[in-house]
Amino acid sequence: MTKIKSPDYEDTPQAPDFSSEQHPLFLFERWMKEAEISELNDPNAMGLATVDAHGMPNLRTVLLKDADQKGFVFYTNLGSAKGAELQASGKAALNFHWKSLRRQVRLRGPVELVSEEEADAYYASRARGSRIGAWASKQSSELESRFALEKQVAKFATKYAIGAVPRPQWWSGFRLMPLEMEFWHDRPFRLHDRLLFQRATIEDPWKPKKLYP
Repeated sequence: MTKIKSPDYEDTPQAPDFSSEQHPLFLFERWMKEAEISELNDPNAMGLATVDAHGMPNLRTVLLKDADQKGFVFYTNLGSAKGAELQASGKAALNFHWKSLRRQVRLRGPVELVSEEEADAYYASRARGSRIGAWASKQSSELESRFALEKQVAKFATKYAIGAVPRPQWWSGFRLMPLEMEFWHDRPFRLHDRLLFQRATIEDPWKPKKLYP
């Protein structure tokens, strides 16, 4: 299950309610909890948009693995198309669509690599087969045959048959630090609710405003 950690308000005079519209992470946490109940598969699935060196956009679905006031975390092979594009541009956009709830959340902002310690901890929590797969797959590279992939899997399964499977240096995570978060909720006659949070930098406070549908 995705870890979502709301901002720490213990030092403030009065902690805001989780339904408060003053901080987007509270609203996101509530929507994610509801999605975990209503969505049949992968409520933490999100679209990840990047651009390549020619400005051509790319879009794929990845899984959110952690979320807190620092940002939204996902993992990948750094040599993959998305890994290369994220490192080159330093920016990305995310989109959650929960069809069962008729809701959508869009985010965009700068990205950074997670720390080595974070990557190691998450990698160690993965199923052993997934850890072997990270070694075997040259993600986004041309694959000559399925058999070639299976040979790589067998090779690394044998190499790491006993003991821990170390994290490959080319496998890590990214944290998107949103400067914008928009919440969309379906309403009759296309008169949807839209709430946009914006901030100029990741240190600034969020400013909410409602948008026309």
